[in-house]
Amino acid sequence: MFFKNEDGSDGGAEQKVLPLLPLRDIIVFPNMISQLFVGRERSIAALEEAMGRDKEIFLAAQRHAKTNEPSSDDIFSVGTIGDIRQLLRLPDGTVKVLVEGKRRARIARYVQNSPCFVVEAEAMAEADASDVTAEALMRSVQATFETYVKLNKKVQPEVLMSVQAIDEASRLADTIIANLPTAKLTDRQALLEMDDPRQRLERLMEIMQSEIEILQVEKKIRSRVKRQMERTQKEYYLNEQMQAIQKELGGGERDEFKNEIHELVEAIKAKRMSKEAEERIKKELKKLKMMHPTSAEATVVRNYIDWVLELPWYDKSEERYDLDEAEKILDADHYGLKKIKERIIEYLAVQALTKQLRGPVLCFVGPPGVGKTSLAKSIAHATGRKFVRLSLGGVRDEAEIRGHRRTYIGALPGKIIQYLKKAGTNNPVFLLDEIDKMSSDFRGDPAAALLEVLDREQNHSFNDHYLDLDYDLTDVMFITTANTLSGIPIPLQDRMEIIELGGYTEFEKLNIAVKYLIPRQRKECGLEDVDLHLTENAVRTVIHHYTKESGVRSLEREISSVCRKIARQVVKEGKDNPIEVTARSIPKLLGVPKYHLDLKEERDTVGLVRGLAYTSYGGDTLEAEATVIPGKGKLVITGSLKKVMEESGQAATSYVRSHLKKLGLSDDHFQAVDVHVHFPGAYPKDGPSAGVTIVTAVVSALMDVPVRRDVAMTGEITLRGRVRAIGGLKEKLLAAHRAGMTTVIIPRENRKDLREIPRRVLKLLRLVLVDHVDDVLREALVLDEPETYFGPAKNVTEFRKGELVVQGDDETKVSIDQGAGDDGPREQPGA
Repeated sequence: MFFKNEDGSDGGAEQKVLPLLPLRDIIVFPNMISQLFVGRERSIAALEEAMGRDKEIFLAAQRHAKTNEPSSDDIFSVGTIGDIRQLLRLPDGTVKVLVEGKRRARIARYVQNSPCFVVEAEAMAEADASDVTAEALMRSVQATFETYVKLNKKVQPEVLMSVQAIDEASRLADTIIANLPTAKLTDRQALLEMDDPRQRLERLMEIMQSEIEILQVEKKIRSRVKRQMERTQKEYYLNEQMQAIQKELGGGERDEFKNEIHELVEAIKAKRMSKEAEERIKKELKKLKMMHPTSAEATVVRNYIDWVLELPWYDKSEERYDLDEAEKILDADHYGLKKIKERIIEYLAVQALTKQLRGPVLCFVGPPGVGKTSLAKSIAHATGRKFVRLSLGGVRDEAEIRGHRRTYIGALPGKIIQYLKKAGTNNPVFLLDEIDKMSSDFRGDPAAALLEVLDREQNHSFNDHYLDLDYDLTDVMFITTANTLSGIPIPLQDRMEIIELGGYTEFEKLNIAVKYLIPRQRKECGLEDVDLHLTENAVRTVIHHYTKESGVRSLEREISSVCRKIARQVVKEGKDNPIEVTARSIPKLLGVPKYHLDLKEERDTVGLVRGLAYTSYGGDTLEAEATVIPGKGKLVITGSLKKVMEESGQAATSYVRSHLKKLGLSDDHFQAVDVHVHFPGAYPKDGPSAGVTIVTAVVSALMDVPVRRDVAMTGEITLRGRVRAIGGLKEKLLAAHRAGMTTVIIPRENRKDLREIPRRVLKLLRLVLVDHVDDVLREALVLDEPETYFGPAKNVTEFRKGELVVQGDDETKVSIDQGAGDDGPREQPGA
């Protein structure tokens, strides 16, 4: 903008009819030359009207710049009469015009509104300002303006020189206000409407003093930040400048970062959490407000606040207390598992009565494929809780459980907190899978970190390293799974209720296949509408000859293979013909059998004894062969044996050597021979339960007396000949039954375990319960008068055809009640 140096005042009041040009965000003062860009049709019409006259036009500002079609009420009544110095039409239709302000005027009335505003303008008389007061005000204003120019570098120095040369109060006020870039439109309009130059100068002094204070504060801020910049980087400088501005000036429009802060404040008010967490998160939020939104520390704090807000502190899913419905769900999902189902129903019953019971910590221990993981899902379904699963296999870092401290880059909470956030509730069923597969190294022991998680006396205040807050885990129902207890530390075992899941028996596998596996595979293979029938003998053949496992995973794979073969046949031949899969057709579908059952021998054999073993895939028979060769009294035991089984063989041989006279042998008989005991099979063998088997094989070989082919045995032996209890009795008896054995010798101490044996198996086996190895030899060896060698039977208990017979002075019969119920279709011995 330009200003005239000559005096352009014009006294006297007069009225003129002039076209009106409404201005937006600008006020043209007298003696001020301004360049305007005009684009509105009404404004262009006003310019054309003025050019058609004497180029005079009335310039008045709008009250609101955003009003495109202003009315008379939207325009200030006081403006400036100006001359059009230059007018240029631009290619885009707008008009560039150069106008010069002449004198103040007031709108007396509007003559017309279309096509442009035409008003009757009355010139405002200027009051006389030539006294001493006006001179003093002029000097003060000029000095103040000089101070303002020094602080505000946007004002050119030439303007200051021009102002210093003005000696007229009215023109001085108009020139200075026009060169104050920070002055508001309302302040400019107020100065335009004042007809007394002295009042104008006083108001101008106030405006400049206010602007000078602001500029001084800005200069102070810049100086302080400049000093700080010597020891920090540019980002820090910008951050401190923003903080300083906010501290000195305050307020300001809310940007995106402030909106986020506001959202966090509202979220904290709405979120229910512990008192400790609420206090901590408010402190973190206060720190976040003072940080620059792009700084790394702000990101860390924001992530921490988000984690705390998203945790389900008191959010719980509604539990289902209907015991009948829960029992139906458990029975529909899994076959058998009576103990576990009873435990869950008991928990629900107590919870229904008290509503305060803490969630139990269960540990399912069993071989692979018996349904430990799927059982946890069924428990969640039955109780109405959410289900989350955390696999601990291969975990070796303690931070996986407790999280990392926030000082580390990329730190996160531990898996416990992460999965609770994922569940969205504070009372889910939390499965810790494969807890025995954890290991430890220099990063810590995760099993030790789980001690606090699984201890009901401690986990009400579980402290994650990342959160550094106490979190209550008492409502979480923890379930852990493991294949063996040996991989779980003893302190961790002490904090859990251990429930062992043994391998499925043949009866249970048959029922699971018929009720669950076959229908599921028929559905997956698209055979639901096909008349397909797998006979029980066919399924039994698959179990015996194509799988060797404790669970049912391999069984399901083989059934799936059968269904795929049938699906191929159906595609070729159609769905009309019924299809029956029998035992004879299984080899055609699955190929050559992979396994064979060890059936009893065709005749009684010297030195050959059938023992019983418990393996990871269930029970099995274990042959022991003994032979005597000339030598020097050595004992050789082979067959991929481990230490416990070798020691059991040593104990058995020592017992035999100490009782040679009882067997009708000389004391030096053993010095002239070597005894070799062999267990066929390349797989590792261990455990003490083969003690009686080794004794029987060695005695048979030394006495050259055959062993009954229909007798199987198991039991640990001591040096004094006592027979001790063994484990896995249920699986061992089922293996003997499959092999076609009719008599099984077991320790008397295992009488309590007969309650778990299926009743139909007890009815098909003759069980002999013994306390001493002499009773074993009396039953196993084929002797005409066994009492000659081993004396009369003492304290021997038998089960015959499901009835308990106690042999002794008073022989009684007791009807058997302890056998387990039916477990499925009847199995034929040796099938």
